[in-house]
Amino acid sequence: MGKKKKSKKRGSREHGRGRKKGRGAGIRGGRGNAGANKHRRTKLYKEHGTDYFGDYGFNRPQSMVEEDTTTNVGDLARLAKNLEEDGHADPEADPIVVDLDAAGYDKLLGGGRVHHAFHVHVSDATDKARSKLEAEGGNVELTDDGDNPADEGNEPSNP
Repeated sequence: MGKKKKSKKRGSREHGRGRKKGRGAGIRGGRGNAGANKHRRTKLYKEHGTDYFGDYGFNRPQSMVEEDTTTNVGDLARLAKNLEEDGHADPEADPIVVDLDAAGYDKLLGGGRVHHAFHVHVSDATDKARSKLEAEGGNVELTDDGDNPADEGNEPSNP
């Protein structure tokens, strides 16, 4: 086994790299993505396309975005036990009564399986969720929480 390159180059001024080329990342044109918008632009366009730089489209401010708090029908049995402590569910009733609206849920989705009959109070539910609950002998009662702008006195006026 011979000497390591490091010790082999001892005594030579540039360690075999030439004069300025051996300093930093100068001969490479910078480290990493340096120069991506300058001298490495064509490489970047080949790899990522021409839409790599700049912003496109419009994002609404987060204060304006409203997301529904949802749950699936498959989670109702677990939720009924947890919501019983807060008084939002009665798992002893037949069918089991769950007030999702009072618990802070906005919408009931149809994911999962239903093994019990549930009577659910919620402001919105999908057709799939309704059909799954009705197949087990339960139902969905939609509550009007007044958030719908179409309901707020938009009656046509007679001029």
